[in-house]
Amino acid sequence: MATKRFQELQVYQLSEQLADDIWNIVGGWNFFAKDTIGKQIVRSADSIGANIAEGVGRGSFQENRRFIKIARGSLNETQHWLRRAYTRRVSASQTLLTR
Repeated sequence: MATKRFQELQVYQLSEQLADDIWNIVGGWNFFAKDTIGKQIVRSADSIGANIAEGVGRGSFQENRRFIKIARGSLNETQHWLRRAYTRRVSASQTLLTR
């Protein structure tokens, strides 16, 4: 069975872009927002791609499937934190409030 390198998987590439976009957005938040929601959302977004990569590296279908489920859980967690940030109106403009 031929498998792609994880870097070639479109879902992995999308997870990288999402994680990098979130990193850049959180960088503009004030300290409190970064320290609470920011750390959580960066970790969960980074975890999506990390679990895809680890699953591919395990070599077996069952192990890959297990890590894909974990990646899906991290995606759901990321969505949760995005909803919290939106509801709490966290934005880059808040940076000015703490300087």
